[in-house]
Amino acid sequence: MTGLAHAKKRQSWLHGLAISLKRDWRLYLMLILPVIFYIMFRYTPMHGIVIAFQNYNLFKGIAGSQFVDMANFEFVFKMRDFSIALQNTLLLNFLDLIVGFPVPIILSIMLNEIKSTGIKRVSQTLLYLPHFLSWVIIGGMVLTIFAPTTGVVNSTLMKMNLISNNIPFLTNGVYWRVTYVLVGVWQSMGWGTILYMAAITGINQELFEAAKIDGANKMQQIWHVTLPGIRSTIVVLLILNVGQMMNIGFDRPFVIGNTMVQDYCDVISTFVYRAGIKNAQFARATAIGLFQSVVGLVMITTANFVSRRLGEEGIM
Repeated sequence: MTGLAHAKKRQSWLHGLAISLKRDWRLYLMLILPVIFYIMFRYTPMHGIVIAFQNYNLFKGIAGSQFVDMANFEFVFKMRDFSIALQNTLLLNFLDLIVGFPVPIILSIMLNEIKSTGIKRVSQTLLYLPHFLSWVIIGGMVLTIFAPTTGVVNSTLMKMNLISNNIPFLTNGVYWRVTYVLVGVWQSMGWGTILYMAAITGINQELFEAAKIDGANKMQQIWHVTLPGIRSTIVVLLILNVGQMMNIGFDRPFVIGNTMVQDYCDVISTFVYRAGIKNAQFARATAIGLFQSVVGLVMITTANFVSRRLGEEGIM
């Protein structure tokens, strides 16, 4: 009897899948390329994780290399440069989260209040345009604008007699961090704004009308209608950002950083490039990558658990 019920359940599931494929075949067709991408570049290379536990030799390959247990992890964790890179990664990501996360929310609410369609479209385009720029181009712009002696900012402030000495935006660690965070916010805020604008568009307009009838002003409408309406989107993006606290892009710190602020701009990705790839220490580089992935998984799972315990939506 149990086997018959199981067979009927399986048949019902297959029938439902067939109906779904027939009805939404265009959506499944769009899904093919992302699935192929993840299989080829995310899941297929996973077998290489094993070299994190080996004294990997490029000529002997994985099969011929000797296993050394946790020796690669122990070696990396004892390195001073790794400790500095880990601290910088966490600090810069934390600053990005604190400063950069609220900006798209504020901008999307401001754009939503603009009544002119033309101004709104132009504003969205200007905000999103930096997202398409390469970090190499942005790095050149940063050097032109913030260079200590020839930069536009310092030159302008000196001519206006607002400062007596050049501000070391790129050569002082504290100023460099401020520059790093502000440039990152400028580059990424347009993408986040689009996500929140889409969420705001999905809010029932009758809620705003009801708030107006009750005498709510604009700020009260934003606080009691707009923000609760996009709360689930905020929570999901916050969880994803927390999960990325251990991961930091290679391009921004590498392009904006320099040797004068090495102890402030060296992050895990640049450390892996310098100590792992350039020195051909592939096993240690893999060990660092595996460490990042495990910690990131723990952080995103914890954030999701806390979110659900607080009654919010999660991602899992």
